[in-house]
Amino acid sequence: MNSVVPSLRPFVPGTTGWTADDLDDPAIERQWFEGRYEIVDGVLTTMPPAYFDGQGSLEELMFMLKTHLKMLEQSNRFASEVDIVIDEDRVVRADAVWMTPDDFERQREAMARAGKSDPKRTRVLIPPTLVIESVSLGHERHDERTKRKWYAEFGIPNYWILNTFSRSLRCLIREGAAYRLDVEGRQSDEMRPALFPGLTILLAQLWLE
Repeated sequence: MNSVVPSLRPFVPGTTGWTADDLDDPAIERQWFEGRYEIVDGVLTTMPPAYFDGQGSLEELMFMLKTHLKMLEQSNRFASEVDIVIDEDRVVRADAVWMTPDDFERQREAMARAGKSDPKRTRVLIPPTLVIESVSLGHERHDERTKRKWYAEFGIPNYWILNTFSRSLRCLIREGAAYRLDVEGRQSDEMRPALFPGLTILLAQLWLE
């Protein structure tokens, strides 16, 4: 079991030297969950606010996916605002994550290796099958370039980028060390992502009037 050494560093965005292990300190973790934060190359950073339209469209998309998986009697375990430990110096918060039973088994194995026993207080340590990010205005580069690069390096096989401002959805599949486009749609297009055979996503149903 890893021992937790309380951090003497002030919890201030922009400060350096932060690692995933710092979040094991209950006092630090409490402040972490009071806001929207990430650790980017050791720097504590704040995330942009979540817009109602973006969150609403993301919830509609997850509902479509969960309904489809339930009909197929497959695991439909989705969660939003999920911390993913890319490595010691990078902890990102994904807008939505889908994990399969195999993912949960790999997560339990990773927890054991890390000496962690409480799944309710353990961040995602393995590449989940699907991550969805809802783009925030003015922060497009973080989702479309930075996180895309990090998720590919980490080994996440499917990365979807939902943009309510342009009313678009891009479904990416990891191929080798990078992502390639699987399918893309805008406005009222119909999409059939390879990850979910038999599913048709009606984009018009995602956007709030």
